[in-house]
Amino acid sequence: VQLVESGGGLVQAGGSLRLSCAASGFTFDDYAIGWFRQAPGKERDLVATITSGGITNYADSVKGRFTISRDNTKNTGYLQMNSLKPEDTAVYYCNARFRTIVTDRDYWGQGTQVTVSS
Repeated sequence: VQLVESGGGLVQAGGSLRLSCAASGFTFDDYAIGWFRQAPGKERDLVATITSGGITNYADSVKGRFTISRDNTKNTGYLQMNSLKPEDTAVYYCNARFRTIVTDRDYWGQGTQVTVSS
């Protein structure tokens, strides 16, 4: 099982980045995909999720600026980030989760750094 994030980098405030999460080793279609972020000295926080059926959810801090999506034909999840702010600076992690009454499978990527300069 592998989740590989890419697309992070350094961008000025107001700019955009698109993160990708390439998955392998499991049935991607069955899993909810989430993006989380962790700034230095802070806890890892939820940014956005998308269910296997395409239902999305966002943290209040990113609503209207970030868009989560998935392409099941490519086994890839995405996070489009627009109007970036310095407070968006963090390591961004991709998560894949499959949960039923009897099963709870949870996979994480290695993270990609996003730095927003003011």
